[in-house]
Amino acid sequence: MNIYISGSLAYDRIMSFPDRFANHILPEKLHILNVCFLVNDLSEKFGGTAGNIAYSLGLLEESPLLLATAGHDFEGYRQWLEERNVDLQGVKVVTDLPCASAYITTDQADNQITAFNPGAMNIPTNGEHRSLIRKEGLGIVSPGNLEDMEKYPEIYREVGMPYIFDPGQNIPAFSGEQLRTMIQGSFMLIANDYELSLIMESTGLDTKGLLDLTQAIVTTLGEEGSLIQQKDQKWRVPALKVQHPLDPTGCGDAFRSGLLKGLSEKRDLAEAARMGATCASFCVEHNGTQEHFFTLSEFWRRHEGS
Repeated sequence: MNIYISGSLAYDRIMSFPDRFANHILPEKLHILNVCFLVNDLSEKFGGTAGNIAYSLGLLEESPLLLATAGHDFEGYRQWLEERNVDLQGVKVVTDLPCASAYITTDQADNQITAFNPGAMNIPTNGEHRSLIRKEGLGIVSPGNLEDMEKYPEIYREVGMPYIFDPGQNIPAFSGEQLRTMIQGSFMLIANDYELSLIMESTGLDTKGLLDLTQAIVTTLGEEGSLIQQKDQKWRVPALKVQHPLDPTGCGDAFRSGLLKGLSEKRDLAEAARMGATCASFCVEHNGTQEHFFTLSEFWRRHEGS
């Protein structure tokens, strides 16, 4: 089954500040704030919601098709994804803008200051690669260009293809009516518990009301696992515990990769969510969103032993 992923492609540029921000910010001078932090290092990582989900699906021996916009500095990222069997026919490259970039500085108290430049993500794909989408596939609409997040649910409904709606951090950018329209007719709505609360507040719908629009709601709960709800039932799927967790960043995207893998193989929702938990367990063992690696046999060995 073809898997289609719309969302963002970004570079994460990560820096460490060898002190605490609080030692360099004077509370009484916040109205004229002017600070400079000398950082120890700078590392560049591949990221973005679409790239992260596609990466782990490649490890699961799928060849997902990306529907996203990249910038003139995409070449290194392109090679990385192609080596992992990701189909890039649906990537629109904008030559006068860079890829989206997140500049993240972390201090010794784990406080973070982040600046995000959308870059090429500001340019929608406008469904230009619609001819690549087949009814027999499965799509996920993850956070990215706002116009695309509205466009792809419409395309998937017209094609008759099931899709997962995953608005994430972009929820506040949409009205309640827009969110209801994008959720309407989806196979699944996925969000963490805070994001789901925002969706309910914005749409004015409770869980029952949302389940009139979508077939299932999956709520991710971090180390507590996930909650699956349908009209007639709900159940919990525990997170898979690991001995040496390092960094939860990107685990939500890895969970979605395992979930998509399971659904593409026609497994039931509970088993697909368990596969999501297994995929996320590899991610949490590393710093970064695309730093983990496993073979398919290693995945199944851990999954079956959980």
